[in-house]
Amino acid sequence: MPFRDTKPEELNFLVKKALELEAIDAKIIPTYKVFVEKRVVLKCRGCVGYGKKLTCPPHVPTVDEFREILKEYRYALLVKFRSPAVADEEIAKAPYRTWLDPAGPEETREKAAKFWEDYFDYSKKMLLSMLELEKTAFNEGFTFAVAFVNGSCRLCEKCNVEKGICLHSNMARIPEHAVGINMKKTAAESEMPIEFPIKGQPEPMSILLID
Repeated sequence: MPFRDTKPEELNFLVKKALELEAIDAKIIPTYKVFVEKRVVLKCRGCVGYGKKLTCPPHVPTVDEFREILKEYRYALLVKFRSPAVADEEIAKAPYRTWLDPAGPEETREKAAKFWEDYFDYSKKMLLSMLELEKTAFNEGFTFAVAFVNGSCRLCEKCNVEKGICLHSNMARIPEHAVGINMKKTAAESEMPIEFPIKGQPEPMSILLID
């Protein structure tokens, strides 16, 4: 599939748009700097949403399938946000465990619940921002632009996975890690590092493939 003859600087309008949408950083990178690894999807198996959402494994392209898809793109836009959620040191070390462990201290579970409530609420805003970037790229002639998101879909209280039909297919997008993108390595190699464990406010990152 031939690539559109586009120079990276010609995509700076997307960087500007991302910053207008309250991203704290954004950068155009070549897709050979997007690192895809099979081990990444192992983390999905430890998620409470595994198999329960149409945008999550095993309902999405496999890592090998995504590698082939990625070859058809030349550039990607990395977009970093800052969530209003705040994790203290105790929660940051094990955010899921402190939230879901029924034997944990009630105060700790309440703090973890507040953290995830704020984080999930902001995830919806991030999704809308990424969809706006996808639309902006599309309207400039990049018709195959597609956004990926940070974290599993939150559009429905319960996914329509049993019937296999997404009720919001125009908005639902696949989490980047669900197809094997190692965002930590991709971000670090692009000089936009993601910090783990979380310290204070998380800085989640999303990606837009452009062609």
